[in-house]
Amino acid sequence: MATTETHRKAPALPGTREALLVLHQAARHQRDAAPLLSEERAAASEEIARIEIRIAAVERAMDPPLG
Repeated sequence: MATTETHRKAPALPGTREALLVLHQAARHQRDAAPLLSEERAAASEEIARIEIRIAAVERAMDPPLG
């Protein structure tokens, strides 16, 4: 099965919150620059979500355990 542009494996994200925030800002700029209802805007929105999930995981790991 041929790999299409929309089915490529996403690159690994960095493990630090600071580096993730830099990527998040760049992805937001990319999304905002893309035309409404375009594939580019949709892809940037998906990348933003992927980055936000990783940021949440990093932040959870920073919290001390309860109890």
